[in-house]
Amino acid sequence: MLAQSEVRTVAAATPTAHLGVEDRTIDIVLANDAHAAFVWGVLDRLLDEPNCNVSRVTASGFAAMQAAVFAYGLSVGGRRGGRTALANFWRRVSHASMFAIDRTSLLRSMLEQSIDLKRIRDERCPVKLDVLAINARTDALKIFSGGQLSVDAIVAAATVPFLSPAIEIDGDLYWGDGEISQFSSSASIGAQQRVVVTGKPSIFLARCPDRSLASTHCATGCAAVHAIFDSQYRAAAPLLLRPWIDWGELTDIRDGGRQSADDWLAADLSRVHERPTFDCRTQFI
Repeated sequence: MLAQSEVRTVAAATPTAHLGVEDRTIDIVLANDAHAAFVWGVLDRLLDEPNCNVSRVTASGFAAMQAAVFAYGLSVGGRRGGRTALANFWRRVSHASMFAIDRTSLLRSMLEQSIDLKRIRDERCPVKLDVLAINARTDALKIFSGGQLSVDAIVAAATVPFLSPAIEIDGDLYWGDGEISQFSSSASIGAQQRVVVTGKPSIFLARCPDRSLASTHCATGCAAVHAIFDSQYRAAAPLLLRPWIDWGELTDIRDGGRQSADDWLAADLSRVHERPTFDCRTQFI
């Protein structure tokens, strides 16, 4: 049974005023190298922004679990539901026993307490979810979405290779470390921009197939791509590999993510079509 208690998060920052700016539909890509609590802060801040409507989230690593919680929360309670679901999830993370030998069961337990997968797979879910995992046999990237989404797929994406056993799905073995460098940069229909949350300023993104080196716009209207960098916390020890997780540290990192998202919103939201962080002609963020 899903826990229904509400955890109060840090007081929401006053949304950046964007007078005269129409609503924006965005896709979010969560790389596996940004600190997980930093990602929480970014998502939490974007939920405060009335001009941002998230259409799709693509995630790898532990961020896949957050993306699932984010989508579930939005499906049951809108923006407030998304923030509450993320806060409740992180309380479970902070209370979890990091001394557990079976980390896979720990991840599965936290996820099952935090989401109802049927709500995420439902066509009426406001956010579409793509989860990236790696085939442990072939090292090929696998994208789980729609009817392929499962608790196993999300847990596999969050599983650290070689430190935990791969997860069997339909006869194949999968685990995490799905790099967004292998992910196509084409956006979902209707998305005006893509926001990549990452710790590496040199992450490679596959070139959009509809864009030539000489062109300035994709033939299909490829979304402008922006990045929010986790430059301060990406060197931190990986989550769930420490013997304990301090709530104060998590909320400090979360607040750093909120501030970075707020800075990006203030600088870029009103000019998203004019000055993207980078475009499809440039293969590096």
